[in-house]
Amino acid sequence: MRVLIACEFSGIVRDAFKAQGHDAWSCDLLASWQAGKHIKGDVLKVLDDGWDLMIAHPPCTHLAVSGARWFKDKQEEQAQALDFVRALMDAPIGMIALENPVSVISTRIRKPDQIVQPWQFGHGETKTTCLWLKGLPLLQPTDVVDGRANRIHKMPPSADRWQKRSMTYQGIANAMAAQWGGS
Repeated sequence: MRVLIACEFSGIVRDAFKAQGHDAWSCDLLASWQAGKHIKGDVLKVLDDGWDLMIAHPPCTHLAVSGARWFKDKQEEQAQALDFVRALMDAPIGMIALENPVSVISTRIRKPDQIVQPWQFGHGETKTTCLWLKGLPLLQPTDVVDGRANRIHKMPPSADRWQKRSMTYQGIANAMAAQWGGS
């Protein structure tokens, strides 16, 4: 299966699909942190390239409700971010999962099909993750564990904090590859 992981620089989800034997590619404006098949550029330019499945991680900077106090000052940026989300959701790809934290996507486009947490997939932490699905089943928990640490929220300031906060947990990536890679 040809799999596109949109807006991913870490390679985590891409490599989980690769480990399942898929032709998986990541695409981001940033270079990949991991060696592997990566397109450095605008994902909108490769949506018509014959993908079977796309997992999209659009930037949440102007979408996440955690930044709601700044919404009034960035209405144009938010409108552009929502247009980008719509373009990803409307891509000519049969199976799509769009991932984002709790955001205005829920009120401005549609509610998510599912909300997952890292602790459902082997990580004792919280990070509310919404999934908007097309042609895919709900992601089933694989390893519910104790612990509800809010590590992401409590991360200390650093130059790459935003990148670290955006990375997909390995357990969730593995579940996506195992459960959606055979759909």
